[in-house]
Amino acid sequence: MTKLTYVSEQPDDNFQEKIEKIKKKLKECQKQKEEYLKGWQRCQADFINYRKRQEANMEELKINIQAEVFKDILQVLDSLNSAVKHSKPKEGREEISLIMDQLKKVLDRYNIKEIESVGEKFNPEIHEAIAQVESSKKSGIIIEEVQKGYTINNKLLRPAIVKVAK
Repeated sequence: MTKLTYVSEQPDDNFQEKIEKIKKKLKECQKQKEEYLKGWQRCQADFINYRKRQEANMEELKINIQAEVFKDILQVLDSLNSAVKHSKPKEGREEISLIMDQLKKVLDRYNIKEIESVGEKFNPEIHEAIAQVESSKKSGIIIEEVQKGYTINNKLLRPAIVKVAK
C-alpha cells in the first residue's frame, strides 16, 4: 500500500521557487511560440507573393510567345492586304478577303488590335516615321500608313510605319 502525503496549507520557499521557475519557463515558451508564429506568417506571405509573381511571369511569358507567333502571322496578313490592293476584281479578291476576315477574327480573339494612324498625331511610341511629306495637313499629323501597326493586350506588338506631314 502507498502512503498518501498532503501538501501543507502553508506554501514553503521551495514551492514558491518551483512556481517562479514554471512561470519563467511558460513566458519563454510563449515568447518562442510568438516568434515561430510570426516566422510562419512571414513565410506564408512570402510564398503567396512568390506564387503571384510566378503567375504574372507566366502570363508575361505567354504574351511574349504569342507576340512572336503573331508577328509572323501579321506578315501574312500584310501580304494578303497587298494582294487585294493589286489584284483585279475577278482574280480571287473575294477569296483573299474571306481569308483576311478569318485572320482578323483570330487576332481579335487574342486581343490584337490595329493602331489607328491616318489623321492622328504622330506618336513615336506607336508609330515609326519613314518620311515627312509636304501636305495641307497640320505638321505632325499622319497622312499615310505604309504598314499597319498592332498592339497585343494594350502593349505594342508592331509599330505602324507612317508618313507624316511637314
